[in-house]
Amino acid sequence: MPYDVAFRHQQALDPSALTTIAGTLHAVEAAVRDCRNAGVDVETDAALALLARHFAAVCADRADDAVLRRRCLDAVAELRRHPALLTLALRGVAYDEAAKTLFDADGRRAMRRLADALGLAEADYEIRSNKGGVAVSGEITLHGEDVWVSLGLGALGADHEICFRRVRGRRDHHGDRNRWASIRELLAPDRFAARIRRELALAPAAAEQDRLFA
Repeated sequence: MPYDVAFRHQQALDPSALTTIAGTLHAVEAAVRDCRNAGVDVETDAALALLARHFAAVCADRADDAVLRRRCLDAVAELRRHPALLTLALRGVAYDEAAKTLFDADGRRAMRRLADALGLAEADYEIRSNKGGVAVSGEITLHGEDVWVSLGLGALGADHEICFRRVRGRRDHHGDRNRWASIRELLAPDRFAARIRRELALAPAAAEQDRLFA
């Protein structure tokens, strides 16, 4: 084994530093590469087998199988309901012009649905998009007379794709403090609109006012 290295064997004998799924998976993948470079059968390599067993141990405390399966089923159902926008948000769109274009188009449609849920008249808001450079998702913004909502895949990561705040007119680009939401909330516009109205202390939509005073 002239091109074999000792590192994977040492790591397999003492894997205590491998405490995360990502780190342990990286070690297993590196061990597979080492085996192939050395001409060693990955099916019989002792170090690789030990690392794989440690990987199982690292995953064991995440949740029981029933919980994990339920989360997977919920994710599949959510993706099937909103396949394009949510999938693009999860995989990212940087350096993929076609994906950026689809993200922009679906984002604009989602913002229009949110405007409808907020009860905004077409004359009282605008939707803007800034596609940005190849390395970013760009931003889609809904700007009304008293609310500003922006969608983008920024550095804050998952569950922070939506930023919203109260503003004072459509020339106000700063407004009050920012609040954050997941893109999944945008895909349930009626519920998200209710949250926005509640947290920003906005007046109820006309339909809700009619119901309250009927």
